[in-house]
Amino acid sequence: MEKESNLTHDGNCWIYHDSKVFGDAKVKDGATIYGSAKIFDNARIFGNAMVYGDAKIYDRAIVHYNARVYGNAVVNGKAAVFGNADIFGNAVVGDEAMVFGDSRVYGNSRIYGNANVYGSAEVHGNANISSMQDIVWVTNVGSEFGTLTVFKGDNDNLLATIGSFVGTVDEFLDQSKQVDSEKTYKEYKLLIDAAKSRILGE
Repeated sequence: MEKESNLTHDGNCWIYHDSKVFGDAKVKDGATIYGSAKIFDNARIFGNAMVYGDAKIYDRAIVHYNARVYGNAVVNGKAAVFGNADIFGNAVVGDEAMVFGDSRVYGNSRIYGNANVYGSAEVHGNANISSMQDIVWVTNVGSEFGTLTVFKGDNDNLLATIGSFVGTVDEFLDQSKQVDSEKTYKEYKLLIDAAKSRILGE
């Protein structure tokens, strides 16, 4: 901690051992910073948020409520991460993007621009989401009533996640055709077609 104002004296917030908070950054309420995490510039961490590992929060970014940012994840710009969201791996959330609800962003994902990721959306791999047009998710689908998330990856490839599945939309439909009922496969096909229309304009 660079100065006393980096950590408020209200609540149970704490900055542990090797973590660093400096510049005009503030940690307050019940927020916890540990590991080798770095919080700096005008970043704000509050509520019961946790930042740890080698995560970095800077610029005017905000992490609050019960959100967790860890691993090598970065939150910068005027981005906000809140609710029960998890950002981890090598994920980057920047610009004016918001990640909230019960969503999870990880892998090498980049969420930026004015994109919002929320609800039960799960974004990972090489996701490259800069606006709301780059992602679609539908909840309560399939035999397990899960959340199907379709999003733009590198080179405008469309990726899909649901349950433990991660891959391209074509791989997803191939797998569904093999393991799901014909009715479920047709539902997934309709949802993928709608996502392609929304994201790629097809």
